[in-house]
Amino acid sequence: MKYAYRLGKALMLPVACLPVAGLLIGLGYWIDPAGSGDNNAAAQLMIQAGSALINNMSLLFAIGVAASMADDQDGTAVIASVVGWLMIQHLLSMDSVAVLTGERIDPSSFEQIDNQLIGIICGVLGAYCSNQYRGIRFSGSLSYLSGRRFVLVAAAGYAAVFSLVLLFVWPHLYKFSVYLGTSLLETGSVGAGIYMFLNRLMIPTGLHHALNSVFWFDLAGISDLNNFWSGTGVYGQTGQYMTGFFPVMIFGMPGAALAMYQTAYSENRKMAGGLLMSAAVCSVLTGVTEPMEFSFMFLAPGLFFVHAFLTGISGFICAALPFRIGFNFSAGLMDYFLSLNAPMAENPIILWPIGLIFGILYYSVFKFCILKFNLRTPGRETE
Repeated sequence: MKYAYRLGKALMLPVACLPVAGLLIGLGYWIDPAGSGDNNAAAQLMIQAGSALINNMSLLFAIGVAASMADDQDGTAVIASVVGWLMIQHLLSMDSVAVLTGERIDPSSFEQIDNQLIGIICGVLGAYCSNQYRGIRFSGSLSYLSGRRFVLVAAAGYAAVFSLVLLFVWPHLYKFSVYLGTSLLETGSVGAGIYMFLNRLMIPTGLHHALNSVFWFDLAGISDLNNFWSGTGVYGQTGQYMTGFFPVMIFGMPGAALAMYQTAYSENRKMAGGLLMSAAVCSVLTGVTEPMEFSFMFLAPGLFFVHAFLTGISGFICAALPFRIGFNFSAGLMDYFLSLNAPMAENPIILWPIGLIFGILYYSVFKFCILKFNLRTPGRETE
């Protein structure tokens, strides 16, 4: 737990730059919802600027974790983490996997290998190699590889071994995620709730993308997202795998942020408030929740499980009600207002009473859990 707490604190650095990225992307989609920035220069500028950070969260996490967890702050650990990250991304790219395995392994499962978990692992790897090997010394012709240079060599070696392990493990994890999704197809609102619960749990691994492909796109013939906007789905059914995210992202996350702010130590409250407010605003407007989730995911993993469970409850309730809304980007206010006139939208006004209930529920549950179990959330660090 102590190591997980240290890792959670290390994530504060890269997480701090994500809310503004989410807001930029959301504003870009708001300006040009139909063209996703292709029809408006300002929208394209905002979307590309925000995407530069959001799409590279894995690398940001690698750098931030390495910088925070290294004993010596001379940048060696950061370079080592980048070395590891670059090797894994190239060795496990779809083209590389196809060549390495002769396509005996489906390379498409590696499409999302650039995920937060890989970034965190590379950050830990870089810090470990720096802390462990920076003092090593060689003599003679190998003396050039002593100290910090050997840290980079070690990081490359560890990354190669880790890539080899993932080459055989990752496709099974991916297929299992798809299997989980397809097994829920005939379970109606219960399945929608279980899907949203699993979706949140898988956020740190990146495997939620495999799960999403089952419900949102055409992997299993559901295509919930595309059918919602094209009007080719079933009215009253299409959208059930998106609707439940809206109460959580627009109301639940601000409730959680308020609870964490109020339970922060008084001397840390100002710092915690800045982080939590920006993350909450990002979630409300754009539906980007990673800045909020990663702020407590490793500091208080039990609380993250509670968050996933509450998201599942929201998914079940919203799917059971005559209530359907959808998103193009994510379940924030911007997509909510855009979906009001979508052909498959059903009773979108229901969001407000359901959302208020979930806002209060999140606030109450988070505050109770934090105080009852003395959880370490932003602002409750001992230093």
